[in-house]
Amino acid sequence: MTISTILNKANKLHNLTKEEIYYLLCDSYDDNILFKEADRIRNFYLGNKVHLRGLIEFSNYCKNNCLYCGIRRSNKLISRYRIQPDMLISIAKNAAHVGYKTLVLQSGEDSFYSVEKLQYIIHELKKLNLAITLSIGEKSFEEYQAYKEAGADRYLLRIETTNKNLYHRLDPQMSWDNRKQCLINLQKLGYELGSGFMVGLPRQSLESIADDILFLKELNVDMAGIGPFIPHPQTPLKNVKNNPFRLSLKVIAILRLLLPDINIPATTAMEALHPKGRILALQCGANVIMPNVTNLEFCKSYQLYPGKPLPFDSLEIQYNKISKMLTTLGRTIATDFGFHQKF
Repeated sequence: MTISTILNKANKLHNLTKEEIYYLLCDSYDDNILFKEADRIRNFYLGNKVHLRGLIEFSNYCKNNCLYCGIRRSNKLISRYRIQPDMLISIAKNAAHVGYKTLVLQSGEDSFYSVEKLQYIIHELKKLNLAITLSIGEKSFEEYQAYKEAGADRYLLRIETTNKNLYHRLDPQMSWDNRKQCLINLQKLGYELGSGFMVGLPRQSLESIADDILFLKELNVDMAGIGPFIPHPQTPLKNVKNNPFRLSLKVIAILRLLLPDINIPATTAMEALHPKGRILALQCGANVIMPNVTNLEFCKSYQLYPGKPLPFDSLEIQYNKISKMLTTLGRTIATDFGFHQKF
């Protein structure tokens, strides 16, 4: 088994065995070869356009108590907030005015936002000619259906890990099987589906990460979000020592080999570990950036992990800075909604 034979197979079939993925995850070869191939495939299938998706973090209340998350229920040290529907709509209008074509509405699992409230928000945002992505956790089939009928286009729900024992240890009182069923329900309802997992979790093996990659391939996701695990000082995992930055780049690249035309974001968490984290991710197969367009007074309290870059600039300045950064990479901001080609 060599890097060249694996990449040749991936180029022809866009499929690899678990053993071949494991080889790519290891450090037994020059990983720049992998990164260059992933970047080439991204360019062949998607070109040089980068989709910007404005992120609105509208509530940091959460009923869950995941061991790795800074907004977990038991964290009493953070300032909790909820953005009221009309203010959320105002934030969205500002982002649309700057040029955003997609907004991502993200929150903890907060029951304050009823189905009716979210339907109202979605309905109003669709008037702005935006693609709407929801990232609000596990809901019933009927709730997902209500949001879809209101106009929601996409849904992000990371599986986090396919290792059930690890999942249940890190996400107490939650069910891995229920989470998977949520993903299936979202596909049944016609959502453009995004999922993903964390890289660098304690007791997470490379074999497990290979399984995670194959899970996303089998699920045939439309977007794959890969986030490096960054220990939060106000969680039970605060003392974990790791830096999975390079491994996260490998995972992004491998997913590009296996799912060549899907959307893969260069996540903000990558920049929390490396000053050029998002740039490097874009050069390893990513084609999406999700700038935070939430008002600073709120997003500074939405701390899933420490070191999160905050949007100190105005929306216009932030947008222009990203445009200039992309120009230096030979890339440009896409002007369409960025739907997966099958949609």
